[in-house]
Amino acid sequence: MREHAPAARHGSPEEPTASDAAAIPVITDPVGVMLDVLNLDSGAARTTEDIFTGVSQPMPTGRIFGGQVLAQAIIAADRTTDDDRVPHSMHGYFLRPGDASTGLTLAVERIHDGRSFSTRRTQAYQHGVPIFSMISSFEREDPGLEHQTPAPEGVLSPEEALERSGASRLHPLSRRLLDDSPIEVVHADGAIYDRVPGAHVPRQDVWMRTRRGIGDDPALHRAVLAYMSDLTIQESVLRAHGVAWSQPGLKVASLDHAMWWHRRARVDEWLLYAQESPSARGGRGLATGRIFTREGELIATVAQEIMVRVPDADGSGVSAG
Repeated sequence: MREHAPAARHGSPEEPTASDAAAIPVITDPVGVMLDVLNLDSGAARTTEDIFTGVSQPMPTGRIFGGQVLAQAIIAADRTTDDDRVPHSMHGYFLRPGDASTGLTLAVERIHDGRSFSTRRTQAYQHGVPIFSMISSFEREDPGLEHQTPAPEGVLSPEEALERSGASRLHPLSRRLLDDSPIEVVHADGAIYDRVPGAHVPRQDVWMRTRRGIGDDPALHRAVLAYMSDLTIQESVLRAHGVAWSQPGLKVASLDHAMWWHRRARVDEWLLYAQESPSARGGRGLATGRIFTREGELIATVAQEIMVRVPDADGSGVSAG
């Protein structure tokens, strides 16, 4: 289970203050920091598993960002497959909160290699215990049937959404987290950091891209897409109930994450993340997302279940749904 921090994620035991923002070191190249995090070391050590080590992205909450582990896990698994294999799906569980102040070890088990598909199990460890467990499948791409669901219509362009939201006021820590993120995020429906604008509906559209180019390696673009897929997807659950990230006492934690890669795309160009929540009940909310290129090509589908606790007026915890 991974808790979400304020603005991009909420759920730490104490609400941050404006002074916390000033204590965060200034990051001049957040994309470079992300790429360093995704540059795993593969040591000579190997038993029945391939072992990789990586660093953690600094986070003011002290908790590892889940998208970081998703991307690192798929990179580690990818390095154990043949060059003609590409990831087409992954299913992962967040087992424990990760410590952003230290690195992590990733162990990859080569479960199966067939003529068309390869299967890998990847576990991420910190302090000797697993914090994340993932099964991923890789395929040799062959021709076959093809179709896709269309991209949503009537969505503001990223330029229009940026112009509309330019004057929005954010908590200082929220602003700092966004500025230090390697991913530029623009809500077509208005962000829900401090309030929930518009109708309280279980869906939203979000534009994303890296803040600068990251080269032409398709494997890196697929991994960064996994990193991006963990951003804002929880918000379709919160938006449905008019709950902003800044609500005192709000606790959100990701339970699992699934992703299917459909087509290749560049993550340093604008991508549309269409998100919706089909259900919330019993303290859990399900969120799904479809990621499109600006031209409307469907490149990935995502699903995530979260734990969400929303306190009522007297401060006692109330579950969503």
